[in-house]
Amino acid sequence: MKSYDLIVIGSGPAGEKAAVKAAYFGNTVALIEKEQAFGGAGVQTGTLPSKTLKETALYLSGIYQKGVFGIDKDLGRETGIQDFMYRKNIVVNTMDKIIKYNLEKHGVTVFQGTASFIDKNHVKISGETSETIYGKYILIATGSYPYHPKNIPFDNERIHDSDSILNIKKFPKSICVLGAGVIGCEYATIFAAMGIKTYIVNNKDEILTFLDKEISKALVTQMKKRNISILFNNSIVDYHIPDDPDQNLNLTLESGEILQVDSFLFAAGRSGNIKLLQCENAGIKTGDRETIIVNEMFQSNIPNIYAVGDTIGFPALASTSMEQGRIAVTHMFKTADLESLADIFPYGIYTIPEVSLIGLTEEKAKENGIDYNVGYSYYRDISRGMIMGYPDNGFLKLIFESKTKIVIGVHIIGHHATELIHYGMAIIREKHTLSHIIGTVFNYPTLHNLYKYASYDGLGNLAGKKIKKAGEQFIP
Repeated sequence: MKSYDLIVIGSGPAGEKAAVKAAYFGNTVALIEKEQAFGGAGVQTGTLPSKTLKETALYLSGIYQKGVFGIDKDLGRETGIQDFMYRKNIVVNTMDKIIKYNLEKHGVTVFQGTASFIDKNHVKISGETSETIYGKYILIATGSYPYHPKNIPFDNERIHDSDSILNIKKFPKSICVLGAGVIGCEYATIFAAMGIKTYIVNNKDEILTFLDKEISKALVTQMKKRNISILFNNSIVDYHIPDDPDQNLNLTLESGEILQVDSFLFAAGRSGNIKLLQCENAGIKTGDRETIIVNEMFQSNIPNIYAVGDTIGFPALASTSMEQGRIAVTHMFKTADLESLADIFPYGIYTIPEVSLIGLTEEKAKENGIDYNVGYSYYRDISRGMIMGYPDNGFLKLIFESKTKIVIGVHIIGHHATELIHYGMAIIREKHTLSHIIGTVFNYPTLHNLYKYASYDGLGNLAGKKIKKAGEQFIP
């Protein structure tokens, strides 16, 4: 029987980084992947494909350039689904090769097949042939899959989840997205950018409830400008799929209204991908939505078995999953280089426009009894924003303590928000004040000047000299 210091199950962001780090420190590592393609949801069905489609939609639609330079882009022919999927396929296929090469370069032994526990140290691999291997430590990084409510008749043709939507063969004439979380909002804005009539059905009265409410409302405003209809406080109670593929789906809403659309996307939840592992054979405790329960070191109740990434639930981000994998390896092999996950990390929502945040929302600051103030700056008011054409009336919002002027929250909606947030992360981690930001020199013209002008605005607000209000229009 083959024996390894570490067996990693899954080649997604968490699994790959953990396997490579353990091998780098001289340990023997085996990685088991049940799919033919590597990278898990991060590469194959989630993070990178959807973000690539977002950039493709921006390019093909030209929505950020229309009228800005005096002419509009013309592709010279009708855009087809092949154009839409072209870059996504290149990115996915290239990353698959990069991951395989990275594992090979570090000497990780790769097994293709489905993993299942025999006991806490032995894993069976079922593929073209069956094999059992031994691991001193085992890391579960099997990711997640789209949750399928029993009442939804998924057919992967017109009724989709967030995996099958990536394989559509033609553009829908219209689409309904159920769920206003990150996945639902991202896909809704992508389809709307391509000129597809889009509906969002949401059982709450707001979208992305973890956002600062001002940012959430601003995103709703931009969605409506893109012809997205959001049906708040509603749900779908019945689905009728006609035999004729040219006829619309009939979706009966809780309100009694019947929504007729060409396609439907369910985007309201995912579950841990652990069904095939037979965790009970190893005595592993599991939680809600098929997740594995772990401690702060990502160790399960079985000391030699760890779990990371989507399979342990929140926050289920590719960025945090990679670090979780590395941290788990630190504790297994006492590498003493990365002990814990950063307590502050950014969130990026790749909608059109993008949204990104770090630190406290205004609502959380109120809840915590903090004496705070805010400062705003707008893309349209700074030189780089003028050059770009004030895309989506984007803005940056700083939240800071009134007495110390220390920044405690950064919230951005607009083009490149997910890139701009990282300076905000440094500000909050280092407990910088408005004065620190004002005293920083940025390249000119760049969008980073949003931070400086928001700081000046915040100082003006403290002095009772309100410079502008959120959403206030200014045309130079």
